[in-house]
Parts: sequence; C-alpha cells; structure tokens
Amino acid sequence: MVTCQSETWRSALTNSFTKLDGLLDSLGLERHEIADLDPNPDGFRLLVPRGFAALMRHGDPMDPLLRQVLPLRIERDRVEGFVADPVGDSAADRGNGLLQKYRGRALLMTTGACAIHCRYCFRRHFPYASLPARGTGHQAAIAQIAEDDSLSEVILSGGDPLMLDDAQLRQLLSALDAIPHLRRLRIHTRLPIVLPERITDELCRMLTALGLQTIMVIHANHPHELGIQTGRALRRLTRAAGVTLLNQSVLLKDINDDPEVLERLSERLFENGVLPYYVHQLDRVEGAAHFSVADDEAKRLMDCLRQRLPGYLVPRLVREIPGEGSKTPVD
Repeated sequence: MVTCQSETWRSALTNSFTKLDGLLDSLGLERHEIADLDPNPDGFRLLVPRGFAALMRHGDPMDPLLRQVLPLRIERDRVEGFVADPVGDSAADRGNGLLQKYRGRALLMTTGACAIHCRYCFRRHFPYASLPARGTGHQAAIAQIAEDDSLSEVILSGGDPLMLDDAQLRQLLSALDAIPHLRRLRIHTRLPIVLPERITDELCRMLTALGLQTIMVIHANHPHELGIQTGRALRRLTRAAGVTLLNQSVLLKDINDDPEVLERLSERLFENGVLPYYVHQLDRVEGAAHFSVADDEAKRLMDCLRQRLPGYLVPRLVREIPGEGSKTPVD
C-alpha cells in the first residue's frame, strides 16, 4: 500500500502541466483569450499539477486559480522597489541551506523543488543551485542546529520539504528529533493543497512517530483550492498524524482581494481542521508587482472580515520586512 501511494503522488507530479497549450486546452481556452500572455517565460517555467488545474473553472480566463500560475509579459517589467530577494534571505544565510531571521528559530532550505510554480513566489529568483547537495547539506545544517542550544524550533522550507522522498524525509526528521534542545518542528508546504496525493499513510506514520511537536503551515489563497482530495488529505494529517495545521495566504489583486472570498476561505479551512494564521501582504519580488494590493485596501478587507467572522477565523495581516525581529502587523 505504501509503494502504491508513493507511486501515485510521483505519477501525479510527473504528469503535471509544463506546457502552456496543454493547460489551456484542458480548460477550453485559447491563447488569444488571455491578454498579455507570455508563452515563453524566462527562467521560471510553468508547472501545474493536473489535480489543481481540475479545480479551475472551465472556459474562464480570469479564474483565480489559473491567474496564480499563468505567466504574463508584465512579469518582465522592472518596477521600483521590487527586487530579487525581497525578504532578506541572503542576509540571514548561515550556510548549508540554514537561514536565521528570528530569535530561537532557524529555517532549513530542504530542496529547491516545488510541485507548482506560483507567479508571485517570493523565492522565484532564489539561487537554489548554490545549495549544498541534499545529503551532505542536511548533515552539515543539522550539525549547526545541534550545536546551537538557543534554537527551540526548526522550520523546513524550500522549495517544498514534502518534495523529498520518504527515505530522505525520514532521515532528516529522525536527525532533528534526536536534538534535545529542539521542541517544535514546523513544515511549510503547499503540497496538501496542490498535490494532496503526497499525504500518504507512510508520511502520516513518519510524523506521528516524532517526539517533536509538529506544526504544518499550508498555503491556500482561495476557497476553490480546497477540493475533495485536499480536504481528505488535511483531515488525514490532523486525525491520523495529530499535526497542528495553520494556513497562510498571500493577498493577491483580482484573486482574493475580496471580503467574501477571504471569508469563505477561512470557513473552508476551519471545516477541514486548519486555523487561518496569516494573510501576507505581497513580498515585493521582481516580476510580481501586478499582484500587489495597497495597504489601505488590505486594511479595509480585514475590517470587513472582523465584522463577518469570529476572531479565531480572522488571520493576521502581516508583512515581512528584512532585518525585523518578527513579521510586522499591517493593521
């Protein structure tokens, strides 16, 4: 059964859309229906799992899921203030793929691979090729973490840590679990949303076996992303693996900058055992300026949410500012 599930998620990943015409054909769309379409995006190729594409509205060039992954020529425009490293990753680099920005926490870049290429990704220009080879790099980073008893929490990121295969992930988790001063493990991943097949029985057993308190921060921006398969995957994580699930979204123009959309997202998340955590103001990464929402509009949206939802379903509106000691509240 484990082998079958492993083959299923890898097969789903292999069969992802990597060509624009294939994605558009599946949605009954043609290139001329989408203004400013970039058929040959430089350096940041199209990658969309078929299951995620199946949640898009057929024949709708403005579908909010499609707009997150659709390459446009406007991405080539240079906009003042939008840079390659908007969150200060380079300044936080401790070597071997280990980043530290905040007290007591360190982030491990586990891999440069993702299951989907979101056009607003704040690490779309990250120099993943400079990361150490997986095995060697992880060992060196783990040694650094073990030597630093000021750390109580490790965050696995990337890329997406769940893109590691089970053997690699098990080795990494076991090594972190053996470090006595660590208390919590946080996994930042979009795979439960875009490739729910990855949440296998074996993965759940792996997470259940950990002595570390495990938090998984998923990434959904729109309620339409929470399909039937994703709901099953999220419930498996909470019920079978006992993982605490949080969600962080990015506020994106013409995608989720609407109080009704954000309200439905919070409701759908909570129905599936996920607590809304953050709504991020867009990290000002080069190529993503067209997704930006003004702070005044963002604050208005959050005011609307507070009037519509109980407090525990209202995520915090934040921005990441390089050099600050924490995320910065916007409202």
